[in-house]
Amino acid sequence: MKKVISLILASLLALALTACGAKETPQETQNTPAPAPAETVIPPETPIPSEMPTPAETPATTVESAAAEVENTAEGGVLVAYFSATGTTKGVAERLASAVGGDLYEIVPAEPYSDADLNWNDKNSRSTKEQDDKSARPGIASEALDLSGYDTIYVGYPIWWGEEPRIMDTFMESYDFPGKTVIPFCTSSSSGIGSSGRNMEKLTSGATWLDGKRFGSSVSGDELRAWADGLQ
Repeated sequence: MKKVISLILASLLALALTACGAKETPQETQNTPAPAPAETVIPPETPIPSEMPTPAETPATTVESAAAEVENTAEGGVLVAYFSATGTTKGVAERLASAVGGDLYEIVPAEPYSDADLNWNDKNSRSTKEQDDKSARPGIASEALDLSGYDTIYVGYPIWWGEEPRIMDTFMESYDFPGKTVIPFCTSSSSGIGSSGRNMEKLTSGATWLDGKRFGSSVSGDELRAWADGLQ
């Protein structure tokens, strides 16, 4: 009988404990912290403004570069092309190029002139025969020119028998001069520029030719600069 009572009391105790556990469960749920929100993904850090070109800087640089290119194109270039058999015209051409800020170009004969070739007292010398033949066109050994970057071209030469050496005619016929301003200058011991400039002008088309001038071997750079500045 005692065993039966003990079993009944044990069953009642178990039911009581189960009921208490059921009542406490909601309380635990209320006290449990809410789950943390999902972690926000932060994008990679962008460079600070001082490390990046600002929109205002890029256009300004582009505009300045374009303006500089236009200015350089508008200024045009100056060329001093010359033929010198003895070095006299070369010296004047070099001083002229320095005075006007121009590029130098030497017209080098394919067949160099010897002293005998230049003997004007010899009717059979090479230079005498060339000058007697207006159709003579001595060859040029210099590298070909690109005249597209030049607006003003000075052409220098010695005076032979009152005219330009025939190699200058070769040079004038070898290039196109439309839109260029061409200015002849020559060297001699006494003879003037004569008809040499007009002779060469007839071999070109579309160029503006200015009156040229004869210079002695001792002309200074300042004198050449003053002459160039006074051209119209």
